Amino acid sequence: MERPWYTRFSWPLAIAPILITIFGIVFIRSATLHEPYAADEWRKQLVYGVVGIGMMVGAAFLDYRVWRRWALPLYAVTLALLVFITFKGHAALGAARWIQIGPFQFQPSEPAKVVLAIAIAALLCRGSFRKIQELLLPLAAVAVPAILILKQPDLGTTLVIGAILTAELYFGLPNLVDFGLYLGGVATAAAYVLTSEHMLKPFQRARLLVFLDPKLDPQGVGYNLNQSKIAVGSGEWFGKGLFHGTQTQLNFVPENSRDFIFTAVGEEAGFVGAVVLLALYAVTIGFAMRAVFAAKDRFGVLLAVGLVTMLAFHIVVNIGMTIGIMPITGIPLPFMSYGGSALMTDYIAIGILLNIVLQKDKLVFGDAARRA
Repeated sequence: MERPWYTRFSWPLAIAPILITIFGIVFIRSATLHEPYAADEWRKQLVYGVVGIGMMVGAAFLDYRVWRRWALPLYAVTLALLVFITFKGHAALGAARWIQIGPFQFQPSEPAKVVLAIAIAALLCRGSFRKIQELLLPLAAVAVPAILILKQPDLGTTLVIGAILTAELYFGLPNLVDFGLYLGGVATAAAYVLTSEHMLKPFQRARLLVFLDPKLDPQGVGYNLNQSKIAVGSGEWFGKGLFHGTQTQLNFVPENSRDFIFTAVGEEAGFVGAVVLLALYAVTIGFAMRAVFAAKDRFGVLLAVGLVTMLAFHIVVNIGMTIGIMPITGIPLPFMSYGGSALMTDYIAIGILLNIVLQKDKLVFGDAARRA
């Protein structure tokens, strides 16, 4: 007899992101306390969180194999949206990444990460991939939206997509030699992008140079990085207390409710608060990894690998850039940073992973007798 769904449900995987979101709303409130133009961000984030949790629950009870059938329509819609914002997108902070919908902004590049994880997994399930030529279709399918996102410009999301592709290819290709050739191609392309004056925007090249030499421009491009490290370091063991962080409350760190939200945690909650947050992330990633081993088919394994990679890459790179061990790339901290598109995308990813785990012990008609 099949076990009830609630005994198979991965409760830690569902609850940990919700706790992180609550954590995030508190620190968004702190980070925007003295900024009248952003005073309602925490309220909006609360709404986004409720909607996101609803999407997570919906995705958790939708058979993950449905996403394989929807891969092509989802990809087509995503590509159309990325093309649209290339010409008609709402510009802010020097980038055109958003579609304005009344008082809200929608960023298509955020759900594009989940859609591409689905599309890559679906394509890798279509052939044997014993010939290197078979890789052309998946690579082309990723290259087109990646180039459109890079042009916004959004290097961070482009890197996330590259990480998703790399992880799924590692698990999906039967021949490691082909994977090695792919890595060689990626290394060559990366070297060209980093050395070319035409691929990266001037501010992106400057960020990389400041990462290599933090003293290069401490009051210019390196300002964010220096202030971020000061904020995190000044929190010491137990922090300065909620709403009492000087770097946070005096707005020394730009975007400290978004990409640099971890600075508010480090300064006001200290090392202990940061460890609690990292522990919640460890629970999230640890239980998300169960989906990789619980998947009942190749598509499920590859999709789970892509989604886990997406979340882990965001966490490592965002926190890494905040404390100075990664270059600043402008990607949000999952479930913490302000922004509806990113938050809802992360919850959809969690919902899909929950369903993969939920399907592990589910019996289909005709299986009960054989298993008995």
